[in-house]
Amino acid sequence: MDRLHTAIAKARASRDGAGAPRAPGAARVPKASGPGAAWSTLPELRVSADVLDEHLLVAHRPGPDATAFDLMRTNLLRQLNEHGWTRVAITSPGAGCGKTTVALNLAFSLARLSDIRVLVLEMDLRRPTMVRALGMDRKPNFSAALAGTDTPEAHLIRWGENLAFGVTSTPVQSPSELLSSDRAADVVDAIEAAYRPTVILFDMPPMMAGDDTLAFLDQVDCALLIAAADDTPINQIEQCGKDLAAYAPVLGVVLNKCRLVDTNDAYYG
Repeated sequence: MDRLHTAIAKARASRDGAGAPRAPGAARVPKASGPGAAWSTLPELRVSADVLDEHLLVAHRPGPDATAFDLMRTNLLRQLNEHGWTRVAITSPGAGCGKTTVALNLAFSLARLSDIRVLVLEMDLRRPTMVRALGMDRKPNFSAALAGTDTPEAHLIRWGENLAFGVTSTPVQSPSELLSSDRAADVVDAIEAAYRPTVILFDMPPMMAGDDTLAFLDQVDCALLIAAADDTPINQIEQCGKDLAAYAPVLGVVLNKCRLVDTNDAYYG
């Protein structure tokens, strides 16, 4: 365990000190004069608001439905700015807690701030769901970029001017080995250097589904844990919180799927 902690500390120190890909040429990135030019080269995702609403993605526009995610956004940005962090892992104890829905809504809320660039990378490679959640008709495979078999930009898609997704449409065998590889770390570093996002949200697998999330935690600055109200046992929340905290600062636990929210209390009606 001590050796693992030491390895994580060395990986973070290397990333923080380099500010660029650790292995020059290890990952191909678009040649652009700046992050704005790089973002403009990404294909644009065009999907109707009705499709997003159907998949419970409600924070793409302001209003009572987005309020909870806007509050989460403000608290998150305060923490990131205070510590100089950009990378946030979002995970859950088990399946069905709604972590992907929370991650996407948080991203849409962040993207409503025009001076922020947001990148969401799908790292739940055992059961990827973003293609369906976003109503996409194309089938990118961001896992191919992580594996170094294709360019990252071939599997990134942009929503508006300042939000982009790295989405995988096909489950991956041995995702833990891929996520813990130097190649995947180099690809993430290269993407961050090229697109300079203000925030990168990593949609990670559930903690109890395997060691995939633990294998990648050396690449993030902090983590959010999503639990399902009336469904996730308290002991699972406590255990997963402890496991996360051993490797990355935990910003908090988000209780999702609450049935006791009174919409009549909405200030703006």
